[in-house]
This record gives sequence, structure tokens and C-alpha cells, in this order.
Amino acid sequence: MSSKPGAGHGLDRIYVQAKRYSEGNIVGRPEVQKFVGSLVGVGATKGVFVTTSKFSADAIEYARQHLTHRVILIDGQRLGELMIEHGVGVRLNRAIEFKEIDENFFDEED
Repeated sequence: MSSKPGAGHGLDRIYVQAKRYSEGNIVGRPEVQKFVGSLVGVGATKGVFVTTSKFSADAIEYARQHLTHRVILIDGQRLGELMIEHGVGVRLNRAIEFKEIDENFFDEED
């Protein structure tokens, strides 16, 4: 337990690393290990590693088992989903309008 005020109340710093790689260039375990090492260097315990490509199975497993440093991996697929969900870097391509019959349209008023 920490005696610091505010400890454990979501006030931790989260470090982010982003790599813009082509689709075939997969981020491997060594890159994730370097990122975890940089977290250790600044005394952080949480990080997010984002790539436009994919992570190797070894990189994903390493991030899962490294419990002392919480590292979230976001690949290109998930990044795209998050961008669409939050309206970041996207534009409206086509709007679709859905209509339904107004059941009360022909009802007579009393």
C-alpha cells in the first residue's frame, strides 16, 4: 500500500508509443520489450502501444504476461474501430435515412 495522497485513484501517468508501419511490417516482441523498458526508465507502470499494422503472437503474449507493467496493445484493426467509434480522423461517406409508417396518420381526431 502506498501512503501517497491520491495513490490508486486513477491518477497514474500512461505512456503511449505509436508506430506507423505498413500492413506487412509486424511489430514483434523486441519492440514491445523496449517499450516496457522505457516505462521502467521513467518509473511508469502503464502504457499503450499503438501500431497501424499488427503485433506478433510473441509480442501479444509478452504484453499479457508482463504483470508489473500494464501494457495495452492496439493494432491497426482496433485503431480503425476506435477512430470510427469516436469520430476521429473520419468523414461521413453516406447518410442512410430509415422511414417507417406512422400508424396514427389516418386515425380520426375526436
